[in-house]
Amino acid sequence: MSSAEPIEEQSVQPVKPRILLAASGSVAAIKFEILCRCFLEWAEVKAVATKSSLHFLERASLPSEVTLYTDDDEWYAWKKLGDEVLHIELRNWADAMVIAPLSANTLAKIAGGLCDNLLTCVVRAWDYEKPFFGAPAMNTMMWNNPFTRRHLEAMNELGVNIIPPITKRLACGDYGNGAMAEPSTINSAVRLSPLFRGR
Repeated sequence: MSSAEPIEEQSVQPVKPRILLAASGSVAAIKFEILCRCFLEWAEVKAVATKSSLHFLERASLPSEVTLYTDDDEWYAWKKLGDEVLHIELRNWADAMVIAPLSANTLAKIAGGLCDNLLTCVVRAWDYEKPFFGAPAMNTMMWNNPFTRRHLEAMNELGVNIIPPITKRLACGDYGNGAMAEPSTINSAVRLSPLFRGR
């Protein structure tokens, strides 16, 4: 699918909410296609994927209505002054942002203010008057790590809505908390938030 299509100006209130879905590098990214399909039932969707998430998700499986943007689009689309800056255009387009899965690495980057890829550049430029959701996914020991607690506190200060992970047998074979919430749960958490309730 092409990622070269222009991003529409938000001059007129869209009929459907505009959701920017993002996947970071966790095995839970195998569920990203399902997540996209859930959100398409009630929203317009654009997607961002980190380089490591592409190891787990198949671009070809994503719905044709969803344009997927990657780091290549960020770094190579801009040629000269006056050209669109992708992470700003995506920020302006979206009514809300959802990172699912939110890996331990991307969580740490956001908490520390780093912006070294398209996803974290969007986050660093985000307007926190608009809803922002994160669905963590990581090994149980990573979830229980003291750094994770600090990073979640930083997310809370930013106003990010965390959709808690669940307890199950993890991809690594361990059993415990840290698995990403189910796509239907993530979809419902966003759909039922005050901004979108009743739309």
